[in-house]
Amino acid sequence: MALFGKKKKEEETTSCCSGGNCNPEGSTKVENQDAQGASVKILGSGCAKCNQLEAATKEALKQLGMDPAVDHITDFSQIAAYGVMTTPALVIDGKVVSYGKVLKVDEVVKILQKAR
Repeated sequence: MALFGKKKKEEETTSCCSGGNCNPEGSTKVENQDAQGASVKILGSGCAKCNQLEAATKEALKQLGMDPAVDHITDFSQIAAYGVMTTPALVIDGKVVSYGKVLKVDEVVKILQKAR
């Protein structure tokens, strides 16, 4: 039964690409993401409240002169992986900073300034 066999030892990688597939394009992409600022995600099913939070977040990013690109995650398994059970939620740099309420633009601006 292969199911209960020994696990293969994974090779440890010390590269920035974590998969060992380093190339100049990948390194440049990572550097550009760091220079652009925080990674921002909205967690929610796509309901009206989630869309309101997304709009407020995009406006706050514009006010701060940051890239207004926001990922909207609607897959419930990915949302649960963040430990969020109440949506909408705001995630900055992989950390849940708000959940269960729609933030106003000025509230999102304050949160983004703290994250920087």
